[in-house]
Amino acid sequence: MILFNYIASFFLIVLGLYCIVVKYNLIKTVIGLSVMDYGVNLLIITIGFNPGGTAPIFTAGELTPASYFVDPIPQALTLTSIVIGACVTAMSLALVIKLEEQYGTTDTREIRRLRG
Repeated sequence: MILFNYIASFFLIVLGLYCIVVKYNLIKTVIGLSVMDYGVNLLIITIGFNPGGTAPIFTAGELTPASYFVDPIPQALTLTSIVIGACVTAMSLALVIKLEEQYGTTDTREIRRLRG
């Protein structure tokens, strides 16, 4: 199951990178950026997963040397990454809207040609 998560995260990262590098439509580029962000989030969560681990919430009497906890840092980083990814996507789409209003197209080849 963990191997499937690694494969899926690698696939999402590569697919997003492909969309960013190859596609000329700005909307598809923003979608590729979001897909790549989802792949990185899946990778961070998969790295932080411990099979059989429990939440690190305990009292002083429950803590033993055999206690096995899940690391909460990757989960916190992923939550932060989700918020940042949503803001980056919103800002990118706002820039795409402004570029479409200014140049009348979302094709990066046409925008480069019109620049002068």
